[in-house]
Amino acid sequence: MFARLQGPARHPSNGGMTLAAAPPAFDDRLARRNVYVLVAAQAILGAQMPMIFTIAGLAGQSLASNPCWATLPISATVIGSMFSATPLSALMQRYGRRTGFVVGSVGGMIGAAIGAYALTIASFPLFVLGALFTGMYMSAQGFYRFAAADTASEAFRPKAISWVMAGGLLSAILGPQLVKVTADSFVVPFLGTYLSVIGLNLVGVFLFAALRIPKPRPPAPGAARGRTRMELLKSPAIAVAVICATVSYALMNLVMTSSPLAVVGCGFDTADAANVVTGHVLAMYAPSFFTGHIIARLGAEKVVGIGLAILAASGAVALSGVALEQFFLALILLGVGWNFGFIGATTMLAKLYTPEERGRMQGLNDLIVFGGVTMASLSSGGLMNCSGGSVQSGWEMVNLAMVPFLVLAGGALIWLMGRGRAA
Repeated sequence: MFARLQGPARHPSNGGMTLAAAPPAFDDRLARRNVYVLVAAQAILGAQMPMIFTIAGLAGQSLASNPCWATLPISATVIGSMFSATPLSALMQRYGRRTGFVVGSVGGMIGAAIGAYALTIASFPLFVLGALFTGMYMSAQGFYRFAAADTASEAFRPKAISWVMAGGLLSAILGPQLVKVTADSFVVPFLGTYLSVIGLNLVGVFLFAALRIPKPRPPAPGAARGRTRMELLKSPAIAVAVICATVSYALMNLVMTSSPLAVVGCGFDTADAANVVTGHVLAMYAPSFFTGHIIARLGAEKVVGIGLAILAASGAVALSGVALEQFFLALILLGVGWNFGFIGATTMLAKLYTPEERGRMQGLNDLIVFGGVTMASLSSGGLMNCSGGSVQSGWEMVNLAMVPFLVLAGGALIWLMGRGRAA
């Protein structure tokens, strides 16, 4: 059975209800082996996401009849991820992590193949369809962090999650560099990039053969099945963790989706946009080498609060001007804020449900998170291209849109921490 840290209200050591079965034993040697595989997957397969987020908006802008729809392919990827989250989670609950991750890689291959063909015939609708399939891979990648915790002890769990997220540091370097090499390698712009994405996913199919996470045991007749989805969401701590994860991820996506359009629209070239995205993705994952240690020292809630504050600082820098250095700084702060906010919220959530609730809670969490990311992605292109008379005014609107959501997440987190002190 997949191991999971028990929630405070159910953990015997906290004076709560004793579970029917004792928690399974953990072997951190096995957990480390799995972390190495997942880090490699995050680095190699994960490279396709910065590649696609760098060029999909630019390719969409060249294919779409209306520039307001330029970022629709990115939105379609996020929509595909949102709708894949629950089925993939159920698939992993029944057949194991490896099966779900291979299905995600196959989805990524199909999406890239459709996208490549769409570019050759200049079909925007078909390009969007390919992006929808790419969302299957994006959803599967979102479960890497949960898989890292499945066989880890309580002490190793924050570090396992953090190390797997740190694998994205290599993807941040590999992805944009592949864009530079492949974007103009064919007569059709960006065709080579999509062909290389097919190869990355093919590597993943073989890589996951080394993953060793036990399949979950089917529940025995009459065994406890845990809380329903609605009961889980009614838990204040779970609700706040989901809100903070959603806001952190959605705001990161909102700004990142528009940034290549803003950089190029302000007179810089595609290579500059790729470099800005490289800086951003490096900032997303580089802190993961120590985020787990910070969480262990300060607590997940405080780290989430720091992440939200850094996201606010990113917006302030972006609003201060459109020099290349300001793009770099704003996107670097955006990445660090996402790292603290999202990993902190994931760590908060990981201790709030039982093994029986794992599948439904993780699927529900990612459905909500990527639902928020979908709305942010759909809004990004409209705010960027259709909310003002210039690129600069569109970029300002994108960053001003962060404010109410930061207030929501920050207020919810302060309320939860105050509630805990009162209790």
